[in-house]
Amino acid sequence: MSSFEWNKIIASVLTALIVAMVAGILSNMLVQPKPLEKPVFLVAGPPATSAPAEQAAAPKLAPITPLLAKADPRKGEAETKVCQVCHTFNKGEPNKIGPNLFGVTGGPIGEDRGGFAFSDALEAHKGQKWDPETLNQWLNNPQQFAPGTKMTFAGFPKAEDRADVIAYLQSLK
Repeated sequence: MSSFEWNKIIASVLTALIVAMVAGILSNMLVQPKPLEKPVFLVAGPPATSAPAEQAAAPKLAPITPLLAKADPRKGEAETKVCQVCHTFNKGEPNKIGPNLFGVTGGPIGEDRGGFAFSDALEAHKGQKWDPETLNQWLNNPQQFAPGTKMTFAGFPKAEDRADVIAYLQSLK
């Protein structure tokens, strides 16, 4: 190939690069996206600031016991469909990303779940039991109950949904 042919090839490549660069500059000048005022999706995680005053100001939940009287375990089972990505619910099933939850109600917190490795945040609650009120706090906001837990689920905001889930968990014995 002659040097004239090489010059044409190099000029074509350089022209294409210049056109692409100019198109990028013009598109940035024409289209200027407006930043969002607030995030569209909040990712569960530890609070941005962990001042003791903020933790003390956490809202106190109403007792779940009155709602448990009219809770529906079948609705609770349906609510736990989102949980089944990480947890199993039937006796003898293996742990997934989270522990198997069969018989969790009344069981110890942060231990005795088929060898599951709990986070330090949950191990800090060793010696406590998963009673309905504790489950209510956990299911409302796991990160608030145990800051730094591995569980990234944001929680069930409705007390009725939490009562249904607790009734379902209580039926797993």
